[in-house]
Amino acid sequence: QVQLVESGGGLVQAGGSLRLSCAASGRTFNTYWMGWFRQAPGKEREFVAAISGSGGATSYADSVKGRFTISRDKAKNTVSLQMNSLKPEDTAVYYCAAAQSLTTMSVGRAAYWGQGTQVTVSS
Repeated sequence: QVQLVESGGGLVQAGGSLRLSCAASGRTFNTYWMGWFRQAPGKEREFVAAISGSGGATSYADSVKGRFTISRDKAKNTVSLQMNSLKPEDTAVYYCAAAQSLTTMSVGRAAYWGQGTQVTVSS
């Protein structure tokens, strides 16, 4: 079966950095957009970043622009999220997702989801 497995979450102080990784298996995602969402307790899951199948186009939420960078390694079938200058409001469970287009990179329309990894930023 298709699986997306996140790793790299943890506890970090405000201003610090973390790098999340998502390993895909069960199929090749070279033609899919890959993205990251996050969900804090009591809040809706929200879009964070996405990257096209070729890696040539990216999209970011305004709240993370200039701080987070999404990348992918098509040969390894993985996608990463480099998170710098972390803030307490970045605390959430981060989910990896795959979609066939940017327009379907949404909570209700993405094709595949990982189980999530916890990121906690202390002040």
